[in-house]
Amino acid sequence: MHADLERVTALQKIVSATHEAESELAQEPEREKAFDGRLEEARQAVASAKEKLTANQAARREIEKEVAVHQGRLSKFRDQAMAVKTNQEYHAIQKEIAFAQGEVKALEDRILERMLEADEITADVKRTEAALASEQKTIDAERKKMAAEHAELRKRVEQLAGDREAIVRALDPKVFATFELVANRRHGVAVAEARDGICTVCHVRLRPQVFNTVRRNEAIIQCDSCQRILYFVPLPAPAPTDVTQSAS
Repeated sequence: MHADLERVTALQKIVSATHEAESELAQEPEREKAFDGRLEEARQAVASAKEKLTANQAARREIEKEVAVHQGRLSKFRDQAMAVKTNQEYHAIQKEIAFAQGEVKALEDRILERMLEADEITADVKRTEAALASEQKTIDAERKKMAAEHAELRKRVEQLAGDREAIVRALDPKVFATFELVANRRHGVAVAEARDGICTVCHVRLRPQVFNTVRRNEAIIQCDSCQRILYFVPLPAPAPTDVTQSAS
Protein backbone atom coordinates (compact mmCIF):
# COMPACT_ATOMS: atom_id res chain seq x y z
CA MET A 1 0.00 0.00 0.00
CA HIS A 2 1.14 3.57 -0.74
CA ALA A 3 2.82 4.92 2.42
CA ASP A 4 0.69 8.07 2.68
CA LEU A 5 -2.48 6.11 1.91
CA GLU A 6 -1.63 3.77 4.75
CA ARG A 7 -0.99 6.77 6.98
CA VAL A 8 -4.28 8.53 6.21
CA THR A 9 -6.13 5.27 6.74
CA ALA A 10 -4.50 4.96 10.15
CA LEU A 11 -5.14 8.66 10.80
CA GLN A 12 -8.84 8.20 10.06
CA LYS A 13 -9.05 5.40 12.61
CA ILE A 14 -7.38 7.67 15.16
CA VAL A 15 -9.73 10.56 14.38
CA SER A 16 -12.79 8.30 14.66
CA ALA A 17 -11.57 6.75 17.91
CA THR A 18 -10.83 10.21 19.34
CA HIS A 19 -14.28 11.46 18.36
CA GLU A 20 -15.90 8.44 19.99
CA ALA A 21 -13.92 8.90 23.22
CA GLU A 22 -14.64 12.64 23.35
CA SER A 23 -18.34 11.99 22.73
CA GLU A 24 -18.41 9.65 25.71
CA LEU A 25 -16.63 12.26 27.84
CA ALA A 26 -19.15 14.88 26.72
CA GLN A 27 -21.98 12.70 28.04
CA GLU A 28 -20.71 12.93 31.62
CA PRO A 29 -22.73 16.07 32.57
CA GLU A 30 -25.93 14.39 31.35
CA ARG A 31 -25.10 11.24 33.29
CA GLU A 32 -24.48 13.36 36.39
CA LYS A 33 -27.80 15.11 35.80
CA ALA A 34 -29.50 11.71 35.56
CA PHE A 35 -27.88 10.63 38.84
CA ASP A 36 -29.10 13.81 40.54
CA GLY A 37 -32.57 13.26 39.11
CA ARG A 38 -32.76 9.73 40.48
CA LEU A 39 -31.64 10.87 43.93
CA GLU A 40 -34.06 13.79 43.91
CA GLU A 41 -36.92 11.46 43.01
CA ALA A 42 -36.01 9.18 45.91
CA ARG A 43 -35.72 12.17 48.28
CA GLN A 44 -39.10 13.46 47.15
CA ALA A 45 -40.64 10.07 47.91
CA VAL A 46 -39.26 10.27 51.47
CA ALA A 47 -40.42 13.87 51.86
CA SER A 48 -43.90 13.02 50.58
CA ALA A 49 -44.24 10.11 53.01
CA LYS A 50 -43.09 12.29 55.92
CA GLU A 51 -45.52 15.04 54.92
CA LYS A 52 -48.36 12.51 54.98
CA LEU A 53 -47.27 11.36 58.44
CA THR A 54 -47.13 14.97 59.68
CA ALA A 55 -50.59 15.65 58.25
CA ASN A 56 -51.91 12.47 59.88
CA GLN A 57 -50.51 13.50 63.27
CA ALA A 58 -51.94 17.01 62.93
CA ALA A 59 -55.38 15.62 62.03
CA ARG A 60 -55.24 13.26 65.01
CA ARG A 61 -54.41 16.15 67.38
CA GLU A 62 -57.36 18.15 66.06
CA ILE A 63 -59.69 15.20 66.68
CA GLU A 64 -58.27 14.78 70.18
CA LYS A 65 -59.06 18.43 70.85
CA GLU A 66 -62.67 17.81 69.78
CA VAL A 67 -62.82 14.79 72.10
CA ALA A 68 -61.60 16.97 74.97
CA VAL A 69 -64.34 19.50 74.25
CA HIS A 70 -67.07 16.83 74.26
CA GLN A 71 -65.66 15.21 77.39
CA GLY A 72 -65.77 18.61 79.08
CA ARG A 73 -69.41 18.91 78.09
CA LEU A 74 -70.07 15.41 79.45
CA SER A 75 -68.56 16.34 82.78
CA LYS A 76 -70.67 19.50 82.87
CA PHE A 77 -73.86 17.60 82.02
CA ARG A 78 -73.18 14.97 84.68
CA ASP A 79 -72.72 17.69 87.27
CA GLN A 80 -76.00 19.27 86.13
CA ALA A 81 -77.75 15.90 86.32
CA MET A 82 -76.98 15.73 90.02
CA ALA A 83 -78.73 19.04 90.55
CA VAL A 84 -81.91 18.63 88.46
CA LYS A 85 -85.24 18.69 90.29
CA THR A 86 -87.73 17.49 87.68
CA ASN A 87 -87.98 14.44 85.46
CA GLN A 88 -88.22 16.69 82.42
CA GLU A 89 -84.92 18.37 83.26
CA TYR A 90 -83.34 15.00 84.01
CA HIS A 91 -84.38 13.51 80.65
CA ALA A 92 -83.13 16.60 78.83
CA ILE A 93 -79.74 16.30 80.52
CA GLN A 94 -79.59 12.57 79.78
CA LYS A 95 -80.31 13.32 76.15
CA GLU A 96 -77.41 15.79 76.05
CA ILE A 97 -75.16 13.25 77.76
CA ALA A 98 -76.07 10.51 75.23
CA PHE A 99 -75.43 12.87 72.34
CA ALA A 100 -72.02 13.90 73.74
CA GLN A 101 -71.10 10.25 74.36
CA GLY A 102 -72.03 9.44 70.76
CA GLU A 103 -69.83 12.27 69.52
CA VAL A 104 -66.92 11.06 71.67
CA LYS A 105 -67.35 7.51 70.35
CA ALA A 106 -67.38 8.69 66.74
CA LEU A 107 -64.31 10.84 67.33
CA GLU A 108 -62.46 7.99 69.04
CA ASP A 109 -63.22 5.79 66.02
CA ARG A 110 -61.69 8.46 63.80
CA ILE A 111 -58.62 8.58 66.05
CA LEU A 112 -58.27 4.81 65.71
CA GLU A 113 -58.48 5.15 61.92
CA ARG A 114 -55.74 7.81 62.03
CA MET A 115 -53.58 5.52 64.20
CA LEU A 116 -53.92 2.63 61.76
CA GLU A 117 -53.21 4.98 58.87
CA ALA A 118 -50.15 6.29 60.74
CA ASP A 119 -48.80 2.75 61.03
CA GLU A 120 -49.03 2.34 57.25
CA ILE A 121 -47.47 5.74 56.58
CA THR A 122 -44.65 5.07 59.05
CA ALA A 123 -43.89 1.83 57.22
CA ASP A 124 -43.92 3.79 53.96
CA VAL A 125 -41.47 6.33 55.43
CA LYS A 126 -39.11 3.52 56.39
CA ARG A 127 -39.49 1.91 52.95
CA THR A 128 -38.75 5.15 51.08
CA GLU A 129 -35.79 5.91 53.36
CA ALA A 130 -34.38 2.44 52.67
CA ALA A 131 -34.94 2.96 48.94
CA LEU A 132 -33.13 6.30 49.12
CA ALA A 133 -30.19 4.75 50.95
CA SER A 134 -30.04 1.93 48.39
CA GLU A 135 -30.23 4.38 45.46
CA GLN A 136 -27.50 6.52 47.02
CA LYS A 137 -25.26 3.47 47.37
CA THR A 138 -25.94 2.41 43.78
CA ILE A 139 -25.26 5.88 42.40
CA ASP A 140 -22.08 6.24 44.44
CA ALA A 141 -20.84 3.01 42.85
CA GLU A 142 -21.90 4.16 39.37
CA ARG A 143 -20.17 7.52 39.88
CA LYS A 144 -17.00 5.76 40.98
CA LYS A 145 -17.16 3.57 37.87
CA MET A 146 -17.82 6.60 35.69
CA ALA A 147 -14.83 8.43 37.20
CA ALA A 148 -12.60 5.45 36.39
CA GLU A 149 -13.98 5.31 32.85
CA HIS A 150 -13.48 9.06 32.52
CA ALA A 151 -9.83 8.77 33.55
CA GLU A 152 -9.30 5.90 31.12
CA LEU A 153 -10.93 7.87 28.29
CA ARG A 154 -8.76 10.90 29.05
CA LYS A 155 -5.72 8.70 28.92
CA ARG A 156 -6.96 7.21 25.65
CA VAL A 157 -7.50 10.65 24.10
CA GLU A 158 -3.98 11.73 25.09
CA GLN A 159 -2.52 8.55 23.61
CA LEU A 160 -4.47 9.03 20.40
CA ALA A 161 -3.31 12.65 20.20
CA GLY A 162 0.29 11.43 20.38
CA ASP A 163 -0.34 8.82 17.69
CA ARG A 164 -2.00 11.43 15.49
CA GLU A 165 0.91 13.81 15.87
CA ALA A 166 3.39 11.09 14.87
CA ILE A 167 1.39 10.22 11.75
CA VAL A 168 0.90 13.85 10.74
CA ARG A 169 4.63 14.50 11.02
CA ALA A 170 5.32 11.62 8.62
CA LEU A 171 2.49 12.50 6.24
CA ASP A 172 2.95 14.53 3.07
CA PRO A 173 1.66 18.04 3.93
CA LYS A 174 -0.46 18.17 0.77
CA VAL A 175 -2.09 14.84 1.58
CA PHE A 176 -2.71 15.99 5.14
CA ALA A 177 -4.25 19.24 3.88
CA THR A 178 -6.58 17.20 1.67
CA PHE A 179 -7.47 14.96 4.59
CA GLU A 180 -8.25 17.95 6.84
CA LEU A 181 -10.31 19.70 4.19
CA VAL A 182 -12.47 16.66 3.52
CA ALA A 183 -12.75 15.78 7.23
CA ASN A 184 -14.03 19.26 8.03
CA ARG A 185 -16.63 19.03 5.28
CA ARG A 186 -17.64 15.42 5.93
CA HIS A 187 -18.20 15.28 9.69
CA GLY A 188 -14.70 14.01 10.43
CA VAL A 189 -14.75 11.12 7.93
CA ALA A 190 -12.16 11.79 5.20
CA VAL A 191 -11.27 8.20 4.24
CA ALA A 192 -13.54 5.51 2.85
CA GLU A 193 -13.19 1.93 1.71
CA ALA A 194 -14.00 1.19 -1.92
CA ARG A 195 -15.73 -2.15 -2.32
CA ASP A 196 -17.41 -3.78 -5.33
CA GLY A 197 -16.87 -0.59 -7.31
CA ILE A 198 -18.71 1.57 -4.73
CA CYS A 199 -17.61 4.14 -2.15
CA THR A 200 -18.87 2.52 1.05
CA VAL A 201 -19.62 5.86 2.72
CA CYS A 202 -21.53 7.86 0.09
CA HIS A 203 -22.62 4.68 -1.79
CA VAL A 204 -21.94 6.19 -5.21
CA ARG A 205 -20.56 3.85 -7.88
CA LEU A 206 -17.03 4.66 -8.97
CA ARG A 207 -15.94 4.80 -12.57
CA PRO A 208 -14.33 1.46 -13.52
CA GLN A 209 -10.98 3.09 -14.26
CA VAL A 210 -11.00 4.88 -10.91
CA PHE A 211 -11.92 1.73 -9.03
CA ASN A 212 -9.18 -0.24 -10.77
CA THR A 213 -6.67 2.43 -9.73
CA VAL A 214 -7.97 2.40 -6.16
CA ARG A 215 -7.65 -1.38 -6.00
CA ARG A 216 -3.89 -1.08 -6.44
CA ASN A 217 -3.60 1.14 -3.32
CA GLU A 218 -0.67 2.91 -4.97
CA ALA A 219 -1.93 6.49 -5.00
CA ILE A 220 -4.13 9.01 -3.22
CA ILE A 221 -7.44 8.77 -5.09
CA GLN A 222 -10.57 10.66 -4.06
CA CYS A 223 -14.19 9.73 -4.59
CA ASP A 224 -15.67 11.88 -7.38
CA SER A 225 -18.87 12.27 -5.34
CA CYS A 226 -17.87 12.85 -1.71
CA GLN A 227 -14.16 13.61 -2.20
CA ARG A 228 -13.12 11.12 0.47
CA ILE A 229 -9.76 9.42 0.05
CA LEU A 230 -10.35 5.84 -1.12
CA TYR A 231 -8.58 2.62 -0.22
CA PHE A 232 -9.18 -1.01 -1.08
CA VAL A 233 -9.09 -4.07 1.17
CA PRO A 234 -8.11 -7.17 -0.87
CA LEU A 235 -10.02 -10.36 -0.25
CA PRO A 236 -8.15 -12.84 1.94
CA ALA A 237 -6.32 -15.55 0.04
CA PRO A 238 -8.27 -18.81 -0.10
CA ALA A 239 -7.14 -21.52 2.29
CA PRO A 240 -4.83 -24.08 0.68
CA THR A 241 -6.58 -27.25 -0.45
CA ASP A 242 -5.68 -30.44 1.41
CA VAL A 243 -4.23 -32.64 -1.36
CA THR A 244 -4.81 -35.81 0.67
CA GLN A 245 -8.50 -35.03 1.17
CA SER A 246 -8.89 -34.03 -2.49
CA ALA A 247 -7.37 -37.32 -3.65
CA SER A 248 -9.69 -39.32 -1.46
